[in-house]
Amino acid sequence: MDLLTPSIGNIFWTAIVFLFLVILLRSFAWKPILKAVNEREVTIIDALNQAKLAKQEMTQLKEDNERILREARAERDGILKEARELKDKIVNEAKDNAKVEGEKLIAAARQSIQSEKSAAMADIKNQIGSLSVLIAENILKEKLDDNGAQNALVENILNKSNLN
Repeated sequence: MDLLTPSIGNIFWTAIVFLFLVILLRSFAWKPILKAVNEREVTIIDALNQAKLAKQEMTQLKEDNERILREARAERDGILKEARELKDKIVNEAKDNAKVEGEKLIAAARQSIQSEKSAAMADIKNQIGSLSVLIAENILKEKLDDNGAQNALVENILNKSNLN
């Protein structure tokens, strides 16, 4: 049982060795360990702060990207709208110009047709007149070979002209 109950001498020397060990650890090991733990704590805090800053920057960049995308979409929509309006305007102008040109061509063609018709009619009248004179001349030459026929024709013409 002596082994289980400590004696005063054992307690005293155990305490002195323990205090010597604590002083020795405090002077050589404790300070470097605390210094390393403190440095590690500062490093972790700095890393956390940098992570927060990076997260904030990422959030800001994301918001900026979304804003830029919205602006780009709005600008694209504006450009597309302007392009559609310009296309419609050009198409309408082209249709109007084509319509005006078509009407001018139709009017010119009608006028050309009318002038050619008038020229053709005048030519036909001249040809008919020439043919009529030629036919009349030939008929009169045959009928008026004798004097009696000539006198009868003159009287006939005079009678008709008096009636009119």
